[in-house]
Amino acid sequence: QVRIMESGGGLVQSGGSLRLSCAVSGSIFSRLSTDWYRQVPGKERDLVAQILSSGSTNYADSVKGRFTISRDNAKNAVYLQMNSLKAEDTAVYFCKVIILRTGEPPGVYWGQGTQVTVSS
Repeated sequence: QVRIMESGGGLVQSGGSLRLSCAVSGSIFSRLSTDWYRQVPGKERDLVAQILSSGSTNYADSVKGRFTISRDNAKNAVYLQMNSLKAEDTAVYFCKVIILRTGEPPGVYWGQGTQVTVSS
């Protein structure tokens, strides 16, 4: 019943910006945390940014100062604002959500991924 809807990926010039969205639909008691990961072929999926239920955020060193993760509780969505994009930011970006539903243990849900390509 829980669905993860990702959007915002695409092609952008180096130095440009993109805004990724991770929306959750379904019966949800609370969203405990939302992570953005990225992955390139042949490499492990790496954590890029995280926002906890408290509002606390964490960032990978490679994106700190350029990326901002935020949430809109009314829309049940989390955003990743990516500025000053570099070629090395090119990857498939995945949203990972830990959700608490009434009567169940916390569950982990992944989006299908959205491609971000930064060109020169």
